[in-house]
Amino acid sequence: MPAFWEDKTLEQLTDEEWESLCDGCGRCCLHKLEDVDSGRYFYTDVACRLLDESTCRCSDYGNRKDLVSDCMVLDTTDTDQFAWLPTTCAYRRIAEHKPLEWWHHLVCGDRHTVHTAGISVLGHTSREQDVAPGDLEDHIIHWIDF
Repeated sequence: MPAFWEDKTLEQLTDEEWESLCDGCGRCCLHKLEDVDSGRYFYTDVACRLLDESTCRCSDYGNRKDLVSDCMVLDTTDTDQFAWLPTTCAYRRIAEHKPLEWWHHLVCGDRHTVHTAGISVLGHTSREQDVAPGDLEDHIIHWIDF
């Protein structure tokens, strides 16, 4: 029997299945810049103030949109907008009909593999509070593919 992520579309997932797709990499919690002329996105190493740098998880997940007005809350109504997500993201991969990566906890059975495989932002972030908004371009990183 195929796993739920292999058998269902994102729109067919239960809330529990949807939430379980998050691998805890923290990449979506990094500030991004968009080149409006080309439509290209650039990730920075600057983490949202709600990112717990020790776990790569949101410190107030339930209230994140209320606390961070530009927080991108993913749902099935905007899967065509997933282009800004890294190519490793399970939500994007499933939307593009691709398999989950070997290090994803649903595949390997270990939530820490995302860190040991070097996929997460663990140990690679600057704190939002320490970076002026005008300095974000100085923090662009190139180790995230999209």
